[in-house]
Amino acid sequence: MRVAAGSQALPSTSSQHRRVQPRAPGRAGGLGKAWGPREPVRGGSPAQQGRQPSVPRGAAMGCWRVPGPVLALLLLLCPPPSPACPAACRCSPREVDCSERGLREVPWSLSTNTSTLWLGYNFITVLRPRSFPPLPGLRLLSLVHNRLELIHSQALLGLGALQELDLSHNHLSVLTPETFVPLTSLATLNLGSNRLGELEPGVPGALPQLQALLLQDNPWVCSCSILPLWRWLSHNREKVREKSLLLCRLPEQLNKYPIMAFGDESFRQCQETSLSPQHYITFFVIGPFSFIASIFFCTFLGSLVVFYHSLRRESHCWRRPCVCRVH
Repeated sequence: MRVAAGSQALPSTSSQHRRVQPRAPGRAGGLGKAWGPREPVRGGSPAQQGRQPSVPRGAAMGCWRVPGPVLALLLLLCPPPSPACPAACRCSPREVDCSERGLREVPWSLSTNTSTLWLGYNFITVLRPRSFPPLPGLRLLSLVHNRLELIHSQALLGLGALQELDLSHNHLSVLTPETFVPLTSLATLNLGSNRLGELEPGVPGALPQLQALLLQDNPWVCSCSILPLWRWLSHNREKVREKSLLLCRLPEQLNKYPIMAFGDESFRQCQETSLSPQHYITFFVIGPFSFIASIFFCTFLGSLVVFYHSLRRESHCWRRPCVCRVH
């Protein structure tokens, strides 16, 4: 009976084991934790011990889902890629060197954080409107030893932070104040070794922060037309560099004469013959009226002469005696 009882107890135990063996997925006997490996079952069969832990499909393929707000934040924090360095230039942080590259125009693909730009010893002849891309951080611009003949009035737009501009050793003969109006922060302007015969005082006057102006080695024409520039130079001597190199080229008798050596008496004749704007306005107003008045006056005078002659003829006819003929 004991053996039978023991034999009956064994099947009951095996039946209980069979009932417990099938477990729901996700428990210890199923997938285990969702994102971690499960430990092998102790005491199991070798086949069960060598079974690899199951891994979710998304984790097995290496695909991790990033929440939408996190992805948007990462895109905002990542700065946009800066434009590549121009092919003909050498670039370092905040500095671009395009010297001696045979360029005929300013390269456009420049980084917006450029602070120094070297364009010397090239073949640039004209700076057209908006020749430069927006460079809000540019501090120094060098265009030395090019062939510049013309700078458009809108060529330097977008360079409001520029502090030093070197245009020396070019072919510039005419400059307008409008060209330099955008350069509100410019402190140093080098116009040396160009072809300037005269310069409007409005050019340096358009630069409120100007501290140094270089004008040496230009063919200055020392006539009455240089009087406005001479006045500006006389009142801003501390801003003029290399004063001794400002020499006259024309007229011949004043060749190599220093401009700063002139005095007020040198321009006395120019001051006496010069006319103020009020004089020109007076001439333009009075001139046409005087011309019309002269025409009316001549017509009136001619009419008087004709009338006088007609009166004399009539009086002569009345005085002539009548001759009666007798047949």
